[in-house]
Amino acid sequence: MPEPNLMDGENSGESLSIFSLPSVNDNPYGWGPNDQPERYKDLPYQKFSKSDKIGKIADWTITSHTDKKVYNKYQSQFSVGNVGQYSYFHDEDESQFTLVDQTRVVKTGFQKKFRTNPNKFNRKPYQQQQQQYQKPPQGHTAKLTKQQKVQQKARPKYQNTQMKQREPSVRVKDDWRVIEEIEFSRLSKLSLNVNDPTELKACGSLEYYDKSYDRINTKVQTAANKLKRINRVYHKVTTTDDPVIRSLVKTQGNVYATDSIIATLMCCSRSVYPWDIVVSKIANKIFLDKRDDSNFDLLTVSETSAEQPNDDEKSINSPHNLALEATYINQNLSQQALRMNEERYSFPNPNPFIEGDEGEEASVGYKYRLWDLGNDIKLIVRSEIDAVSTGANDEKIFLNIRALNEWDSKYNNGLDWRQKLDTQSGAVLAAEIKNNGCKLAKWTACSLLAGVDQIKFGFVSRVNPRATDKHVILGMQQYSPTEFSTQIALNIDNSWGIVRCIIDILNKQKDGKYIIMKDPNKGMIRIYEIPENSFSDTEQGDQDGDDE
Repeated sequence: MPEPNLMDGENSGESLSIFSLPSVNDNPYGWGPNDQPERYKDLPYQKFSKSDKIGKIADWTITSHTDKKVYNKYQSQFSVGNVGQYSYFHDEDESQFTLVDQTRVVKTGFQKKFRTNPNKFNRKPYQQQQQQYQKPPQGHTAKLTKQQKVQQKARPKYQNTQMKQREPSVRVKDDWRVIEEIEFSRLSKLSLNVNDPTELKACGSLEYYDKSYDRINTKVQTAANKLKRINRVYHKVTTTDDPVIRSLVKTQGNVYATDSIIATLMCCSRSVYPWDIVVSKIANKIFLDKRDDSNFDLLTVSETSAEQPNDDEKSINSPHNLALEATYINQNLSQQALRMNEERYSFPNPNPFIEGDEGEEASVGYKYRLWDLGNDIKLIVRSEIDAVSTGANDEKIFLNIRALNEWDSKYNNGLDWRQKLDTQSGAVLAAEIKNNGCKLAKWTACSLLAGVDQIKFGFVSRVNPRATDKHVILGMQQYSPTEFSTQIALNIDNSWGIVRCIIDILNKQKDGKYIIMKDPNKGMIRIYEIPENSFSDTEQGDQDGDDE
């Protein structure tokens, strides 16, 4: 019987499957498949090159410190900068998250012995850069440079880590309405060129300056160096109480003020401490006044300094106590430096504030001058002059005398006036410009308004830092107001622009009472509309009744 043919389907009872070789997925570029299998679609996969070494996981033969010779031994050619598929990156919502490990790392003896120095190849420049910031090693005496010694002396005993919030110069009431807020940055862009003023009236009498005070120095101490108490009558009369201004209102001007008030507005962008000016608008005429119970006439001390005085009112160096001391020094120096009990230079009109026999009058002259600010603004200002002197040709030179006071050399950039004033007078003055920039600017503005020829600056210091009632005069310097305004960067056109801007705002208001206030903690001024009886005797009586 013949054998059946297995390949013949017709003779076989059923068809048999034909054997075929499975397909091999060959990847000529690396290990692994060409296409990612469906079941591994959502899993990360890092490609490997055929030349990559795959023994890193089980390589226990090479220690960590010798592995640096073959740093890239196990790096994949498909990774960039040793960054592979399994490297971790912060998501967007975790980009601000940082984990700080504060665990102290304990180094082995081998690591301590062979640690590397990051400044091995640039050691000298790094040490020179860090030299002035490094503390001297404990237990050793470190030599300081001359500059480091000055910085160390200038460093205060305490530093204000948080600026204290100041109170306003007067309490703002609920019925006050804000009509304007002006930032100092806006005021700095103003400018107004003003013509020379017209002198309307001159009053009072002046004593002559004693030129021997120009020769005072720190080395030779004489009786003239001691600051004396001069018992004289000083008048600080506000605008509306001035009889001369009351007479001028009928025929001249429509805005009235004193030189200290206008100077405060001119230099308001330099001020730090709060202040206020009361405004009365009557029949479209504006009167700028100070409050009767304000500290407007007190001189600030270290107002613009980086390290301001301690705010503790019990301290002798609190801002208020220093202001009282500075005002006392300034008044007495302005009279002591004169040839007293000699014939005075008299203006055509007598002092308008003398009433009966009040005592010996201080040497002071008043000039009432009118400026045309444009836009139908006629400003009349009462300005003051302290003394008079004679020039080379016997011409009259009008002076203002101002006192700068040293209360603690540690707060003068480390410049002790007794050691530096004779040899480094420019550095001492530069420190005062930095620490008392607002006060010096207002003094300069007042001298420009009065039209004086020179400003005499006297440098007065305490006998010792704890003696607030004993002072010595260490020297005098003089400048022309125009020259000094340039030195302290006082732009008089910008100053007039500020005054004009504020008056324009007030002119748009109806007749009534207003107040201009410096914000105690921000660089801005605010103008409020206030009730008519504000700061009057009626309001004070009502307030006393409420307190009871």
